[in-house]
Amino acid sequence: MTRVLVVDDEPQIVRALVINLKARKYEVDAAADGASALQLAAARHPDVIVLDLGLPDMDGVDVIRGLRGWTRVPILVLSARHSSDEKVEALDAGADDYVTKPFGMDELLARLRAAVRRAEPVAGAGDDDVTVDTGDFTVDLAAKKVHREGRDVRLTPTEWHLLEVLVRNTGRLVSQKQLLQEVWGPSYGTETNYLRVYMAQLRRKLEADPSHPKHFITEPGMGYRFER
Repeated sequence: MTRVLVVDDEPQIVRALVINLKARKYEVDAAADGASALQLAAARHPDVIVLDLGLPDMDGVDVIRGLRGWTRVPILVLSARHSSDEKVEALDAGADDYVTKPFGMDELLARLRAAVRRAEPVAGAGDDDVTVDTGDFTVDLAAKKVHREGRDVRLTPTEWHLLEVLVRNTGRLVSQKQLLQEVWGPSYGTETNYLRVYMAQLRRKLEADPSHPKHFITEPGMGYRFER
């Protein structure tokens, strides 16, 4: 069973999420503040976290940073903050998706399922036994790992999925819409700020000179291309 950690200080939202998740056979833990969330995440190892940013003891972005210090678990932000800058800050800290309050339960559950899918290993694909070496870093598609300068590079599930789509299309332009729909799901197609944030993350982690990338190329207004 998939275990979900719900982090929110509004009891009615927690209750609604717990009821709906348990009705769909999820196991659910709940925390009302950031400190409890970090403790529960370490103790219970959830498969996905639904996190409010407005917590009583710390900002949710700091919780994301704390989690990203040791885990790649998918993090779905649930927040009343609507501004693009705040969304980008949460994504930049390591969140995988962002849902604004008030929200539709069906949409939230669909995004939660998509986040869990992105974190699952792909089994049985014949072309998974592929290692791509750029000279600066190596991508192991079978093991879902990236090595740079002799060390593993820690990627979130969404960062990995974006990298994987680009690497499997080496040398070819992948449109913004295609990337959004492949990585985040068919209901996405216009959230180009997601791509901007995650491409910046990949460049920071993998490019020798992130401000002058040679592997993750932007085609302005069209999409992105991966080059060895």
